[in-house]
Amino acid sequence: MTDWQSALNPTTVASHALVVGDPDRAEQAAANLEDPQIVLDRREYRIYTGKFRGRRITIASHGVGASGAAFIFELLFNAGMQTVIRAGTCGAMVADIPDGGIVIGTAAIREDGLSQNMVPMEFPAVADCEIIRALQESSRTLGYEPFWKGVVLTDGLYFPYPYVPSKIDMWGKLGAVAVEMEYATLLIQASIHKARAGGIFVSDGNIVEEPDPMAVDPDKEIISKGIQRMIEISLNALAGID
Repeated sequence: MTDWQSALNPTTVASHALVVGDPDRAEQAAANLEDPQIVLDRREYRIYTGKFRGRRITIASHGVGASGAAFIFELLFNAGMQTVIRAGTCGAMVADIPDGGIVIGTAAIREDGLSQNMVPMEFPAVADCEIIRALQESSRTLGYEPFWKGVVLTDGLYFPYPYVPSKIDMWGKLGAVAVEMEYATLLIQASIHKARAGGIFVSDGNIVEEPDPMAVDPDKEIISKGIQRMIEISLNALAGID
């Protein structure tokens, strides 16, 4: 662990960070930074630090799923990350959210399969209100409307199996707007570290219209444009948060 910790420290990790699942998306986001420096490139973790509009920002990939993401989140928090936005793809759980639609997550349902080992399930996974406000203002300033806002389901299981009943229909009826796989974990770890966290997502499929994840086939160009908008919104928001 020492080599990971020596790579990730306050001199290489900024207090403000953007975390994404895909290492290639981290590289895409880092292209928006001034003088981005590679900090770490190991397994699914690719990390850069540079400046955006004068703000020092770290961009890190965390892979798929809560356990692997929690590993790098913990190291980043220990290295000084204090304000973090997760930017990822999601499955929309509201009928009118189109492919490429932007969703801002105000809180998360803790079905990640991991955070119950960190804090009791009674403890909520709630986003920081300043970050949510900054994401909304950034979306409007950049002209990226409409966007959707609400509670996001963090589900540790991507492919459904028939042996354990899924709760996804219930969460949808209760108002969850989207489903993804790492947000609740990040929010809980941020609370533990007394840090600020929030999230923004791009819909790459709508489970109301197509509940089978194997059958989802979104237009790649639409999703790509949505991801670029999400990155712009996130970096603009981070640059404006003190």
